[in-house]
Amino acid sequence: MGTDKALVQLGGRPLVAHAVSILRTAGLSVSIAGGPAHLGTFAPVIEDSEPGRGPLGGICAALAAVPVQLGVFLPVDLPLLPAPLIEYLLRHARATGRAVTLCSVSGFPQTFPAVIGREALAALVSELKTERGGCFSAFQAAAAGLDQPVAILPVELLVQSGQVADPEGVPPFRWFLNVNSPEELRRAELHLRHAGRVE
Repeated sequence: MGTDKALVQLGGRPLVAHAVSILRTAGLSVSIAGGPAHLGTFAPVIEDSEPGRGPLGGICAALAAVPVQLGVFLPVDLPLLPAPLIEYLLRHARATGRAVTLCSVSGFPQTFPAVIGREALAALVSELKTERGGCFSAFQAAAAGLDQPVAILPVELLVQSGQVADPEGVPPFRWFLNVNSPEELRRAELHLRHAGRVE
């Protein structure tokens, strides 16, 4: 994007504000994991103990810093996700006791949003130190280390069964639009306008 993606404007608000709003609407207390200090105007920032190691470093820092059993992780580049999806993933994680809960779209597992249990922290830190791969492979390794599969919930089934819906009518196939380019930003803006979320 050529600039700090968290501060890129979408519908008159920076992307980080959209992410914070989604999580707060889901009833969660929000912190920004591994973000720069200037994002502290949107939510408290948890300093990354190993900066420059990508999102996994922020996830490890957050799980170590916040005294909760489950952490919900959402990047700033998924502004169309509905809060009810976050709520459902969290309920499922609590009910099943799975250390890693994700969802899939069209049969493809999505790395985020992710619900991660504190018991996965040690394995995630080990994966971070090996620098073997990204978050998804680290999540798989952490779950395997706990003798668990990763819980991957198909979004289409959640919608068809009435478990999850977007209150503003954004269809599920648009929820995972990653805003990583000016063209994707324009597409997200059009979807928000269609849903009545911007003027």
